[in-house]
Amino acid sequence: MSGLKNSPFGKRLRATYQDNEEDGPRRNRQRVNPIFYTATSSTTKDATPESPITTRDMYGDRFVPSRDAGDMRTSYHLMDESGPSTPSKSRIIPTESDALKEQANAIFTSILHTEVTPPSPRRPTSPQRPTTSSSATTTLPPSTPTRKRIFHYTSPATSANPSTPTRRLDTPTDEAYSMSPVRAESRQLLESPHRQLRSVCKTPYRVLDAPDLADDFYLNLVDWSNTNVLGVGLGSCVYLWTAHNAAVSKLCDLAGSNDTVSSVSWVQKGTLLAIGTLSGRMHIYDANTLQVQRSYNNAHTQRIGALAWNSHILSSGSRDRMVHHRDVREPTHRPFKRCAGHRQEVCGLKWARDGGPLASGGNDNKVCIWDLRGSKRASVAGSSTSGSGSVEDAGGSGSGDAPLWKFHEHTAAVKALAWDPHVSGVLATGGGTQDKHIRFWNTFNGTMLSELDTGSQVCNLIWSLTSHELVSTHGFSSTTAQNQICIWKYPTLNMVASLTGHTHRVLYLAMSPDGETIVTGAGDETLRFWNAFPKKEGGEKRETRLDYGRLIR
Repeated sequence: MSGLKNSPFGKRLRATYQDNEEDGPRRNRQRVNPIFYTATSSTTKDATPESPITTRDMYGDRFVPSRDAGDMRTSYHLMDESGPSTPSKSRIIPTESDALKEQANAIFTSILHTEVTPPSPRRPTSPQRPTTSSSATTTLPPSTPTRKRIFHYTSPATSANPSTPTRRLDTPTDEAYSMSPVRAESRQLLESPHRQLRSVCKTPYRVLDAPDLADDFYLNLVDWSNTNVLGVGLGSCVYLWTAHNAAVSKLCDLAGSNDTVSSVSWVQKGTLLAIGTLSGRMHIYDANTLQVQRSYNNAHTQRIGALAWNSHILSSGSRDRMVHHRDVREPTHRPFKRCAGHRQEVCGLKWARDGGPLASGGNDNKVCIWDLRGSKRASVAGSSTSGSGSVEDAGGSGSGDAPLWKFHEHTAAVKALAWDPHVSGVLATGGGTQDKHIRFWNTFNGTMLSELDTGSQVCNLIWSLTSHELVSTHGFSSTTAQNQICIWKYPTLNMVASLTGHTHRVLYLAMSPDGETIVTGAGDETLRFWNAFPKKEGGEKRETRLDYGRLIR
């Protein structure tokens, strides 16, 4: 073999092999057998994909899609594994959602977008050629472009661009000196102060057994008085639970008259408790003496599911579709006003706190606004439709029994009603299983302010006395999250917290007179007490020079 290598034939063979290596590209050249001079293709057994050189040369480039536009969580497979949302599930109540988690998710999404998205490079502006009047009219002939290297290396000192490495390194805040694993924009977002969000305790601090608590959407069996006494209707009895000493006493028992309690309601100030029954009777008891003060045996022809007080005026809503108003100071049993605005059972009644109008909700999916003072809005009689909701003009007629406003937006029974104690004239209403919406109304002009799809049946609504937040309780749902107690921030309608624990629909809701505690009742025959609005630390009243009341002698 040494003789063949040094022979003239071997030298010519090696020279031919070297010429083939220098002329042809490496990817397309043929492999030459130096002994037999046979050419083989580069895709033969010797050029398998196991060779890193061959794989890199053949597949050296790959397509990287741009993710600048779009949802970062979706692009990087961080979306929750829940199926596509349907119109009825546009707003799904999460099982463990609160404001702290939502804020953390928003910060994470912003940082992810900042870190993954490459910074946009600064493109230097190319100098424009000055055009003369003669060259503007003539077309320049095509010219051969000058040969320019793709990779051009220049000295940083010769560049006048302020973003050159030498200029940037003069800045102490440059990213080259940063010890943080994230960019400056993300670091600034993390170090910036954020609004302190309050955390709500997710477990009730007290749970009471409530046997025979009816699982009926149309009843109202729990109410909390201003004297800190909770009234609960259980079957044919009404029990009183005193908050300060947890004492329980029986107020009445209607088993002798073969009747069942269907609604209870405390007077705003005092110890009077109104009780409605399934047979249409209504009783007023004094909680101090445990004695009945007044009985209306023929208050309604069917069950009384809703009661509401306005000072000495007691309003009752019944399955007979009527709303009756009585003055408890008068000896007569006849109501001084009857209101007929619903075509089915009246299941919700709520007076405004300032003695203003009365709101009623019915099983006919309607919400009526009544004004017993005889006020009529200045508008043309007839029907009108606002820009954000369907409103029936019922106040232009001469009859004083017609509602001031009538809202038709809900598609299920409306039991949940709540007047905003912080903004006059704002009413929140909640729909049943087929509606699942909370809607906010301006009762001054009859327009809908906003709406919220909760994803489940809205059973009760109540406003916080210490903050501009709304509590809602829920029942049947088209999603996995059911029987929730949700706290919403108004007017942003962001969820502050969701409380779970009940195994049946949360049909009853009441708030303590100090506004800190809410109690919920459900068909699981339990009453749960939640510290939803605790006192703020250092919440003592500070003296201020703007408090001119303390300067009056």
